[in-house]
Amino acid sequence: MEKEYKNSSLVNNKTQNRFEIVVNDSIAFIDYTEKDKQVALVHTEVPEVIGGKGVAAALVEKTLYYLENNNKSLLPLCPYVFAYIKRHPEWKRIVDERFQGYNKL
Repeated sequence: MEKEYKNSSLVNNKTQNRFEIVVNDSIAFIDYTEKDKQVALVHTEVPEVIGGKGVAAALVEKTLYYLENNNKSLLPLCPYVFAYIKRHPEWKRIVDERFQGYNKL
């Protein structure tokens, strides 16, 4: 994670079902659905003005730590999140083994 985002706080916006970080007054977010202890990350979005600077990677990493610390299992349905875990296989530890693409991670 880029050091400039380490202090950006992750917000679990439960009213909109998304995890958010604010960077330079812009909100980057990951939409999710949740059932019991399982969270499906379905879409990651970073405003163009802050895009290409590592914001999405920082957002995903912070979200994965949040899920792990809250004993949640993950369904990485968002293509960006799936690709992130593929590049960082240590995060496969929180992916639900029943996830259809589990063996492709």
